Amino acid sequence: MNETKRVSRGKDWWRGAAIYQVYPRSFQDTTADGIGDLQGVTLRLPYIASLGVDAIWLSPFFTSPQADMGYDVSDYCDVDPMFGTLSDFDEMLAEAHRLGLKIIIDQVISHTSDQHPWFKESRSSRTNPKADWYVWADPKPDGNPPNNWLSIFGGPAWEWDGVRRQFYMHNFLTSQPDLNFHNPDVQDAVLKVLKFWLDRGVDGFRLDTVNYYFHSRGLENNPPADPDAEMGNDAPDTNPYGMQQHLYDKSQPENVDFMKRIRALLDLYPDRATVGEVGDGTRSLQTLAAYTSGGDKLHMCYTFDLLGPEFSAAHFRKCINAFETKVRDGWVCWAFSNHDVQRHVSRFIAHPDERDHMAKLCLTLIATLRGSICLYQGEELGLPEAELAFEDLRDPYGIRFWPAFKGRDGCRTPMVWDSTARHAGFTAADKPWLPVSRAHTGLAVDKQDRDPASVLNHYRRMLAFRDEHAVLREGRFRFIDTNQDLLVFEREREGERFRFYFNLTRSPATIEADRVLSEAVPVALPGFPPQEAGESVLILPLSVVCFRLPVAE
Repeated sequence: MNETKRVSRGKDWWRGAAIYQVYPRSFQDTTADGIGDLQGVTLRLPYIASLGVDAIWLSPFFTSPQADMGYDVSDYCDVDPMFGTLSDFDEMLAEAHRLGLKIIIDQVISHTSDQHPWFKESRSSRTNPKADWYVWADPKPDGNPPNNWLSIFGGPAWEWDGVRRQFYMHNFLTSQPDLNFHNPDVQDAVLKVLKFWLDRGVDGFRLDTVNYYFHSRGLENNPPADPDAEMGNDAPDTNPYGMQQHLYDKSQPENVDFMKRIRALLDLYPDRATVGEVGDGTRSLQTLAAYTSGGDKLHMCYTFDLLGPEFSAAHFRKCINAFETKVRDGWVCWAFSNHDVQRHVSRFIAHPDERDHMAKLCLTLIATLRGSICLYQGEELGLPEAELAFEDLRDPYGIRFWPAFKGRDGCRTPMVWDSTARHAGFTAADKPWLPVSRAHTGLAVDKQDRDPASVLNHYRRMLAFRDEHAVLREGRFRFIDTNQDLLVFEREREGERFRFYFNLTRSPATIEADRVLSEAVPVALPGFPPQEAGESVLILPLSVVCFRLPVAE
């Protein structure tokens, strides 16, 4: 493939950016140990640039015991040997910048590994200098944990420590103790970590579980969830975590001031950006609004609203309209897939024959919304969720809740590069860390690269189309009312006005042409033929039509 170099967009490059998530463990192995590494990322940077994205979100590569695949950090300022060295990182960063790609790195700062020196010191006594760096609490008189808070990964959010004779809080694994952000020294230490990477030249941070930093000092019990209320997507319904309203263990008001401290640090460096992960059930969009408004906190956030199984015009309209209504001056980053959820073509299709078409339709939809977009490695190939045997699982979340919930390994299997090579070109090792799915091999990059009609080439064409029309990156957004099961909206900016009709059903739809459509010009979207606006317009199942309209006066 030809080398592609992106053009810089200045300090607001993140606004409307297309961000490609790389999960380093599964991207490219260059050392034949079965695990992807930073040199592998560097090797594949030209491929990423060829997609037409603006930036890379690099999942954790820091020193870690790997109990949660790197989301349990024991040294924030070094590279885990399985991924390489700091020199490998610097080389990767320099090559990305040469190609015009920004690098956003994951920062997992709500908690550390229990092997982090900070925690080892904190748990050693109740009087050491870091005694209050984590969330410690005395047991109830009967020896039970201090309250009813739950871990997302199962069981109580409290673990007993025999040395301190206290419980410590953990929102995830017992080996992932939560930092105490009420302590200013903890905030300062975390900001020092961010400064280390900013000084090294990274372009920004993806902030893992950004609304989990603070807990309520009062340690009040969470109330039960309203059984009649709409559930969020924070946890599968097989997990009792969803049975509580998480009023006190996350999303505390003190977090807003810390977001301001993060922004103040980034503002000292030109052209840097933050994207926060917000998991807050039905309150996610309110939290997103609070964290991105005013221009003095995070640049953008994403939620789990589009990461669930719902695929309908009504659902998308509800989510998008809620964002447009509640997030007045903030910014959202939309995504259909990432390393934590089942791949979206598997969530949305009704039959395997729909896979490629669904992949193309979903990109076309997300690329025409207002906001930035995040694409997860392999979705540009239309990869379905991989089916794994229990003995192949590595994800502690899946192992804990199997078989009702199969975990996250199915979306984390290795990238498929070469359909003729062993392990699809991912590794020369005898065995990769997760098996390469047989269902993926025939969808490898080498096959799709030379097929003009492939999902891969659709991604390239659609992202190029988005780049060519600034209205899709920066334009205003408004829904158009319809009495049919369609998602209809307009994008408008400085003399350019598009209207999109998305039919997300399995039946054709016909719309009667109104006065505006009678003056419209059909637009040929990549992969979807244009439709003339006569007395009516036919929209095929799982399809979209687009018109260029006269600019509203």
